[in-house]
Parts: sequence; C-alpha cells; structure tokens
Amino acid sequence: MSGKVFLVGAGPGDPRLLTVGAMNCLKNADVVVYDHLADESILSYVPAEAECIYVGKQSRKHTMRQEDINVLLADKADEGKTVVRLKGGDPFVFGRGGEEALVLLARGIPFEVLPGVTSAISVPAYAGIPVTHRGVAVSFAVITGHEDPTKSESHIRWTHLATGVDTLIFLMGVANLPVITKNLIDNGRPADTPAAIIRWGTRSDQETYVTTIGEAAAMAERDGIRPPAIFIVGEVVKLREQLRWFDRAYIRPLHGKRILVTRARAQASALTEQLTALGASCIETPVIRIEPPADGYAALDHAIDEIHIYQWLIFTSTNGVEHFFARLHHAGKDTRALGYAKVAAIGSATEKALRSFGVHADIVPREFRAEALVEALSPILPPRARILLARAQEARDVLPESLRTHGATVDVAPAYATIPEREGGEALAARLMRGEIDFVTFTSSSTVKNLVQKLSNITPLQHTKIACIGPVTAETAQSFALEPDIVAEHYTIDGLVHAIREYVQ
Repeated sequence: MSGKVFLVGAGPGDPRLLTVGAMNCLKNADVVVYDHLADESILSYVPAEAECIYVGKQSRKHTMRQEDINVLLADKADEGKTVVRLKGGDPFVFGRGGEEALVLLARGIPFEVLPGVTSAISVPAYAGIPVTHRGVAVSFAVITGHEDPTKSESHIRWTHLATGVDTLIFLMGVANLPVITKNLIDNGRPADTPAAIIRWGTRSDQETYVTTIGEAAAMAERDGIRPPAIFIVGEVVKLREQLRWFDRAYIRPLHGKRILVTRARAQASALTEQLTALGASCIETPVIRIEPPADGYAALDHAIDEIHIYQWLIFTSTNGVEHFFARLHHAGKDTRALGYAKVAAIGSATEKALRSFGVHADIVPREFRAEALVEALSPILPPRARILLARAQEARDVLPESLRTHGATVDVAPAYATIPEREGGEALAARLMRGEIDFVTFTSSSTVKNLVQKLSNITPLQHTKIACIGPVTAETAQSFALEPDIVAEHYTIDGLVHAIREYVQ
C-alpha cells in the first residue's frame, strides 16, 4: 500500500513561524527529507525512530540533484511510509515544490501541500520593512534573483517590472546584484531608490544593510555579504528606522548572542524558548539523557509498596517527581496512597511538577539547595521521622546525611539515572575554539561534568562566558578550573535567564 508525501513549508528560519499543520506532519512522519534553509531545531518534533535525510542545496554545492530528490520522495512513499518534504519558506515560492508534486502525480502517489511563511514578506517584516504601506506602496512583486542557468535569456520583464511595481523583493539574488541593479536602473528605476539586503532573515543573527539600488552591488562586495539573503527595493525601506524591532536592544536585549544550552535531551526547550524570545541564538547540546536507574526500579517500587510508613516525601527535581508518580501509577495507586505524608520540594520547577499531579508541597525553601531544605525541615521533624527521598541515582549525599544527624531515618530510592551524551563533542569544541559561542549555560552539576567529558578537556570552554543556575553548579564548574561569569541569584530557569539578561545589558 502506497504511503503519502506532505510538501511542507518550514518558514524562513525562526522556528516560531512553523505552522501548526507542519508541526503535526512532522510528529507523524516516518521519513523527513529536509533542506539547508530549514532550521534544524524544527526536527525536534520528528519521532526518534523516523528517518531524517538531508538534501540541502547551497550555492554551487548540492547534496543531491533535484531529480534525485523527486525520485527519493516517491520511492519512500512506495514503501508505505509517511514522507515529509520539509522546505525552507514555502514549497511553491521558488521552492521547486511544483516539480516534486508533478513527479508524485505521475507515480500515482497521494500528496498534500502545507504552505509555509515565505521569506518574501517575513524577512522584511523582521527588519522593520513592510512590503506595503498606506500612501507609500500599494503593490509588491516577488522575483527570483537566480533564474534557471540553462535558459538562454532572462524571462524577467524588466521594462514593466522596474517602474510598474512599488516594492520589489528578489530572493536568492545576492550573487546577481550587479545584473539586477543594472537592469532596474537601465529600465527607469532611479539609482537613489532605497534598498536593503537582509541576510539570514528571521534568525537571531539576522543582518540588515540599508543602501540604494545604485550602491547595493558595491556594498555587497565590500562588506562580503553572502547568501542566503534577500534584496528589497522601494520607498518602504525608509520605514525601517522607525519600525525596526527584531534587532533593537530594548525589545530583544540578547539579539545576536549565541548561547549554548546544556540540559537533558528532553528538557532543553524551556530555557531555549526564553532565551530565544529575548533575541538569542540557542545551540542545544544534550549532555545527559534521563534513563531508568542502572539496577531498575526495585528500591523505588519497594518504597511505594510501603508508602504508608513515611512521614515525609522529598523531591529534588522534576525528573524525580515524574518518575515517582509513573511508578506509583504502575503499582495501581494514585495520590490517595500518600495518605498523611507531608511533601517537601527543592525548587519552584519541582513544586510546579508536583502540582501537575495534584500535590501541593508543604515546604519549598527559599534557597533551592539541599542545605536550605535541611534548615527548614529540622525544627519540625517528628522524633525518629521516616523520610523517603526519590532522586537521581548519582547525587550529593548532603541532604540524607544531614537529615540523619537530626534523628531521621532516610530511605534513598533512585528514581532515574543521568547518562552522559558523548556525540558531537569534537564539532562543538571546534565552534567554541573559533569563538562562535558567547555563553555556555549550566543548569546542574551533572551538565558541567558531562560537557567537560564530552569536550575531552576544559580548553574550549575558556573561549566563552559561563552562566550557572546557582552556587552548587558554580562550585562544580570551579572544581574543573572554570570560573563562572554569571551565577543566578534565584536558582531557576527564570533566574538564569534574568541573570544573563542583566549581564548583557
């Protein structure tokens, strides 16, 4: 039975511009065939078991010929698979989606087209340039700046285009700027007409160069402006100085900052989302993954079977909460099994995770660390209190040992294990050494240890600034001879983001 192909637009670069329909397609894909301009963070929606095939095309460097891509899509669908062809921008705006659809039609393979946000309007918008504006521009045209090289002559009607449309947007035209600008001027567009070149539009490293038609080609050559970029022509360019928002420091204070986010593979999104919203370009590098404890859940399951004997339950992380309640439900129990036990949590995120299971923590110390919890608990513990601590398999012993000195019996039940991620260390080290990353974030001691192991040594980290979520994480960094530049006062993701923002400003 034949599968189906979805021709999906990924938008211009900012993953926030991905449509809901596109996201749902990716979540249900068996195969994803993606190109160079599709932001790779979008691939996080793809199931782990799906096959991802890169067929990107860059100037003079094609991973796969278009004809071969067409066949690849059809062949994968013939295997009965759901195939997503993920293209930058929109599939039908200079995306060759029409050619792919015709091949699928000829092969009798069903397909759907999910339009994407085209760079023709979104990139100027991110630069503060509306393609139309009342009293300034009532028409716009989108033109390829890179026509089929096999054609003997241009099919662009320069005599009509140059003066017949208010705003002109040339896609993929940087390399041909001398030809484009000459044709515009020769056909009546004044050389002093405002123009702009926008590179890597909608991404945090977007660059906007304001110029005129007559000076654009020389500026691109002088400043070394390279693809991908669009070229926009018209009086609307003058509005940029008033309407620019994406690269204004008071609106997006982290614009242009490149930040490495080190967290567990499934947990980086919250930090990334906040930093991206402030203008940063985030590179997610998972340094740990969460797995069941090495010896299984025997200790935790036994504690859950005897849950009625505990006066206090302590949780130190969201992972501990989630794994505890997963095993509670596995045992056929729910929150009623907790009885009269009181609950303590370290950190607002842990407290929030408990609330999602209908449990309100009785104690959440102001300072999100083990020592503060001991200080809060010790005066109110009943004699010979029985405490269950559900936590990571490897963790500091400060909490259980300190509670035992106050007469408590503490059962430590490993709820999960953190496993180092080694893949990609060499490439990441090279980027750090080249100065391509401005900040590295550490959200736990384990992220510090595992990133150092992933990089093999600390030398690459001496070429960037280090931001730690709190003093315990900072102490771990210092133990590796890494001096943090930023230590959050509030030991949460929000606190870390605030500290980075304050440091930059």
